Amino acid sequence: MSAVVTQPPAVPVALSLLAQARRGLAEAEWDLDPVERFTAAYSSALRAAAAVLAARGRPHRGRARPTSVWVLLESAAPELAEWARFFAAHSGMQAAAQAGISSRIATRSADDLLRQAWQFTGLVERSVRPSRSSRSLRTA
Repeated sequence: MSAVVTQPPAVPVALSLLAQARRGLAEAEWDLDPVERFTAAYSSALRAAAAVLAARGRPHRGRARPTSVWVLLESAAPELAEWARFFAAHSGMQAAAQAGISSRIATRSADDLLRQAWQFTGLVERSVRPSRSSRSLRTA
């Protein structure tokens, strides 16, 4: 007898968000301005996090006030909690950069965040888009 290993199919919205994240990261690699590179990397990580929420469903928070995608990600995907805290720690720098206060963002910070955003997006992609082997039939 054979058993089917089931995983939910990737939601089209999640796949679209992942594609946007990857495009944003690829463009950020070529940006010479560290502030632009930092904000593009952060925005791409946000899109990747949103892809997880789209694929798994947003945690129900009742009548709670709006909250950060990073807080929601910790609830929806506990295995990504460390990543959520990492990016949440950079939210202040992101907000400052968007407000035009860019003196805190050095080239090294932008490069580091870009590298981390690529790693995070890769993990999210594996989580949202299951491998073919995990969807195949297993014989018992």
